[in-house]
Amino acid sequence: MTYVGIDVSKVTFVVAYSSVKTNKTRTFKNTVNGVHEFVQTISASEHNCVLEATGNYSALLVYLLSEAGITISLENPLKIKNFARVMLTVTKTDEIDARLIALYGEKMQPAPYKLRSDAILVLKQKRTVLRQLKKQLVATRNLKGSMEVLPFFDPKCKKTIEKTITFLEKQIKEMEELASLAQGEYKKQMDLLTSIKGIGVTLAAALIVATGRFSYFDNAKQLTRYLGLSPTYQQSGTSVNVKGHINRNGDSSLRSQLYVAAFSSLRCNTECKACFDRLRSNGKPGKVVVIAVANKLVRQAFAVVTQGKPYVDGFKSEKP
Repeated sequence: MTYVGIDVSKVTFVVAYSSVKTNKTRTFKNTVNGVHEFVQTISASEHNCVLEATGNYSALLVYLLSEAGITISLENPLKIKNFARVMLTVTKTDEIDARLIALYGEKMQPAPYKLRSDAILVLKQKRTVLRQLKKQLVATRNLKGSMEVLPFFDPKCKKTIEKTITFLEKQIKEMEELASLAQGEYKKQMDLLTSIKGIGVTLAAALIVATGRFSYFDNAKQLTRYLGLSPTYQQSGTSVNVKGHINRNGDSSLRSQLYVAAFSSLRCNTECKACFDRLRSNGKPGKVVVIAVANKLVRQAFAVVTQGKPYVDGFKSEKP
């Protein structure tokens, strides 16, 4: 398998067919025609394209390569950055980055990327737009509040702000169909997730979108690390021994939802309440314990979806 390194930008993407410095690179436009032109230069049976996850800039390339049957490895940019440090790279250009990514593929042999389904892509877009609209609504309401305490609030400014608030509220109401869409597309997974006491339809839909119906991860530990709920730890010799905070990777909005859900689970989820009481009795701080409860919720969610069985509160497995 030959690894092809691709450095993606908004307008173009640079391709290195080999990590060898003497080999030339090629630049293609980041358009449908540009991607099709690139596909003609590689073979589905011989090449594995490696590129960084650059959000929407790489979305078209990933989608069209997958449609063409080309194997893709979509890697965290932090991995490539740290790999460049290991290689003591001091010069950074698009061509050098493409060769470096090709070398990363040759050395690390990353796993193939699983393309999200069209339904998941639509749900993800709706969730992103809805989250941004809510942020704008909060900001606009705060602006109105700060203006109202002034000695004189210009009527024209007040009218403009009120119109904006009304418009945003209308758009949010129209977009707040995420849970119902997920319920229609993924009813079984939604029913399984909402069987867990503490997880509602909104959080269940967000988990399905973020994890591609829990198909991107082999175990719950990978999922909690992806969501940024895994604790960090640093130890070296006798001078470094630090129990750090959670790694805070992944979607901060989803992590906040899990944090809030952890509080509600303490009132109705037997296992979560037992986890909270045990850790508090051991002297753990309150926020640390709530994070641990959120971690437990994620593990419960992963278990019910992968096993296809609804959650039974207080269930105790019998030892063989």
